[in-house]
Amino acid sequence: MKNLHVGNLEFKSSEQELQSAFAVYGQVAKVTIVTDKGTGQPRGFAFVEMPDDAEAGKAIAGLNGSTLGGRAIIVSEAHPKREGGSSGRR
Repeated sequence: MKNLHVGNLEFKSSEQELQSAFAVYGQVAKVTIVTDKGTGQPRGFAFVEMPDDAEAGKAIAGLNGSTLGGRAIIVSEAHPKREGGSSGRR
């Protein structure tokens, strides 16, 4: 199972829209658009889980830099959350 990070999403993007885009490359197990805990508004990124590593690699190659909802999206393999929930940014 590969977990993919999808960044630079249009705030109006839907889980169904992402499901359709990634399904071209293979089976999609789950799509989660991340929202702000306080406001419930989308934060501009999502996670897509794909069971087959090869299909996930094809999705990264095919979708990274492509346009979705008028914006060039960034697709990469997601990395596990750090201890304490820190994003590692300074």
